Amino acid sequence: GSPVNLEQLLRAMLESTDDANLWLRLLYLYPDEITPELIDLMKSDKRICRYLDMPIQHSHDLILKLMRRKTTGDEIKSTISMLREKIPGIQIRTSLMVGFPGETDEHFEHLLQFVKEQELDNVGVFTYSDEELAYSSRLPNHVPEEVKEERYHRLMQAQLEVVRKKNQARVDRKERIEVVIEGLRDEDTIVGRYYGQCPDIDGQVLLQADESVYAGARYWVDVVGFEDYDLIGRVVTSAEL
Repeated sequence: GSPVNLEQLLRAMLESTDDANLWLRLLYLYPDEITPELIDLMKSDKRICRYLDMPIQHSHDLILKLMRRKTTGDEIKSTISMLREKIPGIQIRTSLMVGFPGETDEHFEHLLQFVKEQELDNVGVFTYSDEELAYSSRLPNHVPEEVKEERYHRLMQAQLEVVRKKNQARVDRKERIEVVIEGLRDEDTIVGRYYGQCPDIDGQVLLQADESVYAGARYWVDVVGFEDYDLIGRVVTSAEL
């Protein structure tokens, strides 16, 4: 679908309901599909989560070209900057691939630096694997499996450090977030998520509650800690609100 159609579809969905508790989440949008009009729409209706999943795959122009991507590394960076400037608090998720045929140590270091500098909120990392009939399987300079694995772990570790730093900042500034309750993880732990966490792929909020909470309902939560990708929160009591 073209960007114009996505915008029209979103507008139609929003106009079709007056449910103030609706959360719409945009997934799998390429950088060239993120238009100023789409950003304006996201800003204008709080029911669209300030969250965007933008699969960029790599940061180096040569690898992006080999992957037949339409955007350059600089265009990706300017899209990220524009999103952050126009939509304060936006959470950006992406997926990156290591070990694409032709990826050298230099290309990988470029990607590693990109992850450290851009400080994206959620990053999924994948290693390249051949698919029969895919054009990439016929490219020269395939990367050995052990090199792919090493790059995968280095990139994941760099992203984990970014996440820890971001989550520590949340604790330090005593951030208060709205969380939808999903249920119990075990006897003692209630789990939920806020707008910056997509179900099944991102972290969760692990909750401590002094009052009863109900699955599907939303509550204000103070961030009091974290366990790597998961936040730890305390449900704000009605007396505190």
